[in-house]
Amino acid sequence: MAIERVGIVGAGQMGNGIAHVFALSGYDVLVTDITQDALDAGRATVERNLDRQVSREIISASDKDTALGRISTTLTLSDLGDTDLVIEAATERETVKTAIFEDLVPHLKPTTILTSNTSSISITRLAARTDRPEKFMGFHFMNPVPVMQLVELIRGIATDSETFETCLEVVENLGKTASTSEDFPAFIVNRILMPMINEAIYTLYEGVGSVKSIDTSMKLGANHPMGPLELADFIGLDTCLAIMNVLHDGLADTKYRPCPLLTKYVEAGWLGRKTKRGFYDYTQEIPVPTR
Repeated sequence: MAIERVGIVGAGQMGNGIAHVFALSGYDVLVTDITQDALDAGRATVERNLDRQVSREIISASDKDTALGRISTTLTLSDLGDTDLVIEAATERETVKTAIFEDLVPHLKPTTILTSNTSSISITRLAARTDRPEKFMGFHFMNPVPVMQLVELIRGIATDSETFETCLEVVENLGKTASTSEDFPAFIVNRILMPMINEAIYTLYEGVGSVKSIDTSMKLGANHPMGPLELADFIGLDTCLAIMNVLHDGLADTKYRPCPLLTKYVEAGWLGRKTKRGFYDYTQEIPVPTR
């Protein structure tokens, strides 16, 4: 199956990064979102990140201009009907994702592959809400998409071999590396990463260490490039909580119980970098721990 035109649902943090790498790799990209402001902000982010790559001599100015020329936007979801591959990159809520698929499916070509960038939700369950479970997969990029090399490919119970092989070829064309995961809650990366972040939050909650001491300990003691609380803020505390709830509900194991402090931060609207406040306060030039 030849993939030439790619549709992306969502122009946010993940969606604009996905658009960036596809356009730079020669694919025509059509991005949709619910507001023009979101589309404009997403395109501006792509341009800014391409400029950064030019300044670092990773790509040429000509590469940048060509990539930007391959990205178009629309407010009409049904416009994605003529694409060969659709990647849903909306918020990490199953009700939102299923509503998108139900609205989009009647407009798709019979051959279009439908995928989700979900970081934790059952691919089999999402696929069952469409007319093409055999052509449905998990296509999970890591954040930030232009930098991170891994893509998790997750087959639902009905995904056929042709769909998997086509998506695997796309990952290779993007210059990235695929890992194959079975369809269990949170797949591989977040199955391991999120409980570590949750445990770091418990360590803070129980007063074992401060934000600074926890992050410093993991950066210098485990050679992590970013401390777990800093990383949680980068990912988004609402996303971290959503994934922990998927793990807790899906595996019924108390070791996946979200830390009450994580829940409290999300209830307060302290979601990390995107709201300028989480485990750190980002309103100043140098982030300051909030606890």
